[in-house]
Amino acid sequence: MEPTRENAWNLVTEYNQNPNLIKHMLAVEAAMRAYARRFGADENQWGVVGLLHDFDYERFPDDHPQTGVQILRQQGWPEEIARAVLSHAAKTTGVPRETLLEKTLYAVDDLTGLITAVALVRPSKDIRDVKIKSVKKKWKDHRFAAGAHRDAIEEGAAAIGVELWEHVGVVLAAMQEIAAELELDGRLAGEPGA
Repeated sequence: MEPTRENAWNLVTEYNQNPNLIKHMLAVEAAMRAYARRFGADENQWGVVGLLHDFDYERFPDDHPQTGVQILRQQGWPEEIARAVLSHAAKTTGVPRETLLEKTLYAVDDLTGLITAVALVRPSKDIRDVKIKSVKKKWKDHRFAAGAHRDAIEEGAAAIGVELWEHVGVVLAAMQEIAAELELDGRLAGEPGA
């Protein structure tokens, strides 16, 4: 399988109905692309890894990401991409994060969820209104976005050699660039339950 964004997107949309999960994968893709530019890496490859990392989660939550990687391997995706997907769940897969690509995927994964939650509690529901200090304020409240593991975010930032709040800034800026795709461009303001 040619590791193009189009082919990755086709897998994401084939295996997922949950719009929030799809938006999470788009956010991780954007963050991975931003870090690829920063580190002088292959932006397409890093973006594809970000987009694919959770593509199997909705259908196979108990066997994620192993089932997804089986699908990738059956389709002939490059092993480097399959291994990166396995490594983001090292505790369950036993595949350690070794490359900068793998470490970066882990570093941005939970952080995108925290930033999304911060944007959604703003009255504007617009990620472009979120500042690093907004994330810092919510960081201290461990009940807020409890699924976004702060220790994993800190560990990930350290592993890629980026100071924590600089890391937050890189990921926040990447997500702000795709505010419309994430539906965090203010369109949800005023909606009931939003």
